[in-house]
Amino acid sequence: MPAQPIHPPHRLLMGPGPITADPRVLRAMSAALVGQYDPAMTAYMAETQQLYREVFRTGNDATLLVDGTSRAGIEAALVSLITPGDRVLVPVFGRFGHLLREIAERCGAEVHVIEREWGEVFPPDEVIAALDRVRPKLLALVHGDTSTTVAQPLADIGAACRERDVLFYTDVTASLGGNVFEADAWGVDAATAGLQKCLAGPSGSSPITLSPRAVEVIRARTSIEAGLREADSPVSAHPIRSNYFDLGQILEYWGPKRLNHHTEATSMLYAARECARLLVEEGMDAAVARHELHGAAMAAGLEGLGLRLFGDQQHRMNNVIGVFIPAGVDGEAVRGGLLTDYAIEIGTSFGPLHGRIWRIGVMGYNARRDAVLTTLAALEQVLRQAGVPVPHGGGVAAAQARYAVAA
Repeated sequence: MPAQPIHPPHRLLMGPGPITADPRVLRAMSAALVGQYDPAMTAYMAETQQLYREVFRTGNDATLLVDGTSRAGIEAALVSLITPGDRVLVPVFGRFGHLLREIAERCGAEVHVIEREWGEVFPPDEVIAALDRVRPKLLALVHGDTSTTVAQPLADIGAACRERDVLFYTDVTASLGGNVFEADAWGVDAATAGLQKCLAGPSGSSPITLSPRAVEVIRARTSIEAGLREADSPVSAHPIRSNYFDLGQILEYWGPKRLNHHTEATSMLYAARECARLLVEEGMDAAVARHELHGAAMAAGLEGLGLRLFGDQQHRMNNVIGVFIPAGVDGEAVRGGLLTDYAIEIGTSFGPLHGRIWRIGVMGYNARRDAVLTTLAALEQVLRQAGVPVPHGGGVAAAQARYAVAA
């Protein structure tokens, strides 16, 4: 039988990401393609850069996109900033701290790790003490880790890095757009994100911003590939150890020279531009407040069902909630019931939390009242079918009470 046209089932994606993309972003992706050097295309690129300066809260000229998922942005930042043998400090409080460690090791770094139990964050003083002990070239730190649902405070850490001449990279994939993030005010040298969470788009493009300090480090290692070199092209003795993720060349592609490094993923650029345009139109403070409101309503609703929240609630991200699976309940069967009977997806977790918690996302296009209340109502029914004695209407009532307080 020949393959049929793609016709995905209807889903309400309430997991930790990806989430349901905003229809306006999907419409932008369907726009006609133009050539990569068409004046319309280069204008869209420049507009995208300016929009993401507002999203990241930065004046960095080097604000652009890396083609690929959020992990592509992480790898581009680390491989471009790390020279083999560099000392790197990675504080780990969840799965994605371990990812930063692995990528840094693959870049040839001498990696030093400090760890916290999953569900906790580091007191800033603990990270600063490690900076003094390790004396790294680079600190690589996740802002919000969806595997644990908590967000690491960063404001004091950036200033400490500047005082010690340490480059500060942070992964804001899960937090940008739904939680306060101030790249310049917090002294961040490099930050990377993805579209598939609070930015309300599909996975496949990674916004990145680089401080002048980071750009200086990258430019010192820039080596233009042989087929594009001119007489004055830089050729480094220790080039960045990736071609595709070479930010030195990517910066030239996005800059006035328009170096032909790769062919920009046009439809993904349209998506990334629309994601940022919608956030800027809403206002970054308003977007964060929206995520905070609906995340708090979801948390209240889960407690209203008699469930226990996971992790340090003082540092919980606005956009994802961890909740313990009740004793004796098959967590995967509940997730399956939600998907089969109600077309709602929630997430499980990884490592030491696998089978212990569910993760429920309230982010991007789904950070809205109807998505929260529908999910809670459906979860109540599936839990009752699983034999959990949940209060009748308890989840929806608790969430509505939280909304009433905010009204």
